[in-house]
Amino acid sequence: MKFTLTHKDSLTSARAGMMETAHGSVPTPVFMPVGTRASVKSVEPGELKAQQVHIILANTYHLYLRPGNDIMEQAGGIHAFMNWDQPLLTDSGGYQVYSLSDLRTITEEGVRFKSHLDGRNLHFTPENVVDTQRIIGSDIMMPLDECPPWPADKEYVKASGEMTVRWAERARSHLERTVPRYGHSQALFGITQGGTYTDLRTSTTKALVDMEFDGYSIGGMAVGEPAEEMYRVLELSDTLLPDHKPRYLMGVGTPENILNAIERGVDMFDCVIPTREARNGRVYTRNGHINLRSARYAEDFSPIDEGFDNHVCRNYSKAYIRHLLNVGEILGLKLCTLHNISFFMWLTRTAREQILRGSFREWKQEVLEQFNANRQSISS
Repeated sequence: MKFTLTHKDSLTSARAGMMETAHGSVPTPVFMPVGTRASVKSVEPGELKAQQVHIILANTYHLYLRPGNDIMEQAGGIHAFMNWDQPLLTDSGGYQVYSLSDLRTITEEGVRFKSHLDGRNLHFTPENVVDTQRIIGSDIMMPLDECPPWPADKEYVKASGEMTVRWAERARSHLERTVPRYGHSQALFGITQGGTYTDLRTSTTKALVDMEFDGYSIGGMAVGEPAEEMYRVLELSDTLLPDHKPRYLMGVGTPENILNAIERGVDMFDCVIPTREARNGRVYTRNGHINLRSARYAEDFSPIDEGFDNHVCRNYSKAYIRHLLNVGEILGLKLCTLHNISFFMWLTRTAREQILRGSFREWKQEVLEQFNANRQSISS
């Protein structure tokens, strides 16, 4: 994998770059729709391409459970399995270390889980997580890590971060002892931890930078900490991470968070917000988000976002989509999902354009003012 820093904003830390992978180029900043189980919910790969999606994310833990490594290998890897010929990133299952805390035990060796599906025993180590991602065949892999909750005792966060660094070193060493299975190269990112403690975040980041990963993920954010604390960690990370490597803020995805993170030097994002919110009839517009299930849209024959150039806004009204949602038609969920993905693609694509023009700061301010101005009046 190769990353080229194309332009850096003169007033902020916002960056425009180009990431080259075996399955294509990814202009940054970029948002990655989440396809946890080798599917972005309700959307075909061809439809993702039509929304100008360049890269998607899948989940190692869930794919390990179903369909399992044997079937994934028989299929020839995830790209062939799901008919997606563009870049794909897999997380390591580290988020499940956090989210399934009642079902796991952490030791120096790795993590022992009880499957949330059938209760069977699972054992994830830095080494076998790399092996599973080799079988999946993703373009970018994540090492096993632990994401501490917020708030957490400093000594716990310190011990956790130090173990994450040791796991990262084991993952990197194991990667060098293995080879890709499907003839294309695979990159490995390091994941920084340390919570919101400046000294701990600094020490784990410096240790990972010294290991020379292909890119760096900023982990342990969006777990309940105030937004101001997250932004402070991003500003710190901007000073510690190398300019010539991509930076990925894991699991962060509100428009406001994304733009503020771009301003602080972040290149890559993923979040379930666009698809999860869509399944509840909640859609994003340049004037804030709205709930299409609301009765106020029953006779509203205007598009979701007047003047927004995407397939859904060109062809369907709020009233029609509300009707589909209220009668339980799957098409309603799909149209909301397509619209939200299109909106998030527009957001990061336009951010890149503004960085290249040297007008990112002013544009960002205008976008957030417009997005937030009508939030209270249209969100019900």
